[in-house]
Amino acid sequence: MSSSVPEVSLYAVVVNDEEQFSIWRSGRDIPPGWRHTGFTGGKQQCLSHIAEVWVDMRPVSLRVNA
Repeated sequence: MSSSVPEVSLYAVVVNDEEQFSIWRSGRDIPPGWRHTGFTGGKQQCLSHIAEVWVDMRPVSLRVNA
């Protein structure tokens, strides 16, 4: 018999050299070019965190040269 309780997955907020954010399932190797920001939580928590901290969607290379 399967449980009706959904599995809770933890995610890590990651960022690349262009300061673009994403989430990555915790416990998996982060892809090359990305690094952990230090924030981990449920999927919605991570997405909410990104919405708060990623206020300028332009890659850093465009922001610096603007």
